[in-house]
Amino acid sequence: QVQLVESGGGSVQTGGSLRLSCVSSGMDTVDKCVGWFRQAPGKEREAIVAIFTRDNKTYYADDSGKGRFSISQGSEKKIVYLDANSLRPDDTAMYYCAASLWRCGTTWWKGLTYWGQGTQITVSS
Repeated sequence: QVQLVESGGGSVQTGGSLRLSCVSSGMDTVDKCVGWFRQAPGKEREAIVAIFTRDNKTYYADDSGKGRFSISQGSEKKIVYLDANSLRPDDTAMYYCAASLWRCGTTWWKGLTYWGQGTQITVSS
C-alpha cells in the first residue's frame, strides 16, 4: 500500500524558513516523480516543484517558486524535502506532496497518482 506522509509545517514569521518532509512507503522503486503543491483557503491548488528521484533532476511549475523553494531527496530516496525560505504571509497554505512511479514530465503536476494528507504552513507578518 502506497503512503505519503508530510511533516515539518508550522507557524513562522515573515522571512522565516521551514523544511517540509515527505516520506513515502510502499513504493519500492527508485524511479519516482515526487512533487510539492500548496493550497490556500479559497484558492486553487498550485504546483510548486518536483524531483525525479533517479537522477535528482528538478522541475519547477513556473518561475514563482524559484529562489525561495527548493526540493531535494534524502540518501535513502524515501524522503523528499521542500525547503521554503524567505516566507511571506501569502505563502500560508496547506502543503502537499504527491508522487507517481514514472519520470516527471514537463506537465508533471497533471500526472501524480498518490497524495499525502498535507502539512500546514502559516506565516504571520
